[in-house]
Amino acid sequence: MSDDLLNSDLGGVFDGLAGGGDSSQWAFGTGFEDPLAGVDTTVPDGVDHADLAAYCLMLGDDALVMSQRLAEWCSRAPDLEEDIALANTALDLLGQVRLLLSRAAAADPGAVPALPEGSPVPGEDALAFFREAGEFRNVRLAEVPNGDFAHVVVRLLLFSVARLALLERLRASTDGVLAAVAAKGAKEVTYHRDWAGRWFLTLAQGTEESRRRLLAALDALWPLQSEMVTAHPLETSLAEAGVGVDPASVRGEVDAVLDQVLAVSGVDRPDRAPLAGIGGRTGRDGMHTEALSRMLAEMQVVARAHPGGRW
Repeated sequence: MSDDLLNSDLGGVFDGLAGGGDSSQWAFGTGFEDPLAGVDTTVPDGVDHADLAAYCLMLGDDALVMSQRLAEWCSRAPDLEEDIALANTALDLLGQVRLLLSRAAAADPGAVPALPEGSPVPGEDALAFFREAGEFRNVRLAEVPNGDFAHVVVRLLLFSVARLALLERLRASTDGVLAAVAAKGAKEVTYHRDWAGRWFLTLAQGTEESRRRLLAALDALWPLQSEMVTAHPLETSLAEAGVGVDPASVRGEVDAVLDQVLAVSGVDRPDRAPLAGIGGRTGRDGMHTEALSRMLAEMQVVARAHPGGRW
């Protein structure tokens, strides 16, 4: 940059970078507030704090990992409109992540990874960036590497249909925070589901190549779909307590929506067995594919290199 430009009035635009002026406009020093500040985070009577935190991690990790995969599409979608749609979908899910991980940290501070003394990292970020892959509780559908555009359409359809059905029922949770997250999240995920459904139909009835790619993606991802509507013992327990939702209870609703999309698109329901767990353990138990470790290594590298940083 020339001295003339630095000495001109335009130089004032960069004052914040040098420490003068209002630094809040820059990526560093933003000092995000606790998203649950001022919210009653009292755990409902009779509910184990650690169980509630673990449940919030399940829902939060689903959204976090899916958000990261969608963010990887930034600048790679077929056109600008769909690029923005995928980016906004990722941001919607990230907003849910912040609330759910913050709820987990408030319910059970012991679930938050220990960081160096004096670290300013809030609980939500500690849970996102300082846990190992085996401590994540997301379904495996969210973590597999991205494929082509048909792959992201199919994955988002399978994910959002199940998540929307769950969020709709979670609005009745006796935990006020979860009920509020579900109420807002259901509106967002309705758009995600509809966007994916429209593109599923478009690709299915488009060219021979678009249909071939769609069917290939559906065949590859279908075995992962059932994990989203299979109950983990913790989910069953919290559903009985009125806090959570048993995902198995929405299986019929999810199947009905997916069958409708498949029928309208002229696509047969895949005849693929669900992906088995390892020793009976799945993503909800911390058993993941190798893809999650590789994804987290990239996602967490900056935060782990600067655990005392303020972002």
